[in-house]
Amino acid sequence: MADQRAPADLTWVRAAPEGEQGPGPWIEIAFGEGELVHLRETSDPANIVTTTRTKWEAFTKGVLADEFDHFAEIGGEGGLAAQA
Repeated sequence: MADQRAPADLTWVRAAPEGEQGPGPWIEIAFGEGELVHLRETSDPANIVTTTRTKWEAFTKGVLADEFDHFAEIGGEGGLAAQA
């Protein structure tokens, strides 16, 4: 769900390939006050999703542990990459 109440003074960090200057779309993340973490896509920066730092850390640990690989079967028949 979009959270239009995100502070205007956030510092956004883009998750893009190193040296890439194009428009993306890519995900951007900003750490807000307290435990809040904000995410948005570069192609729709007004649509902000907010979660907690605990949930964000659980997600990133899952990515590092390959728990989401089945969503990105590049070149295969399954996963989100094949549906795009």
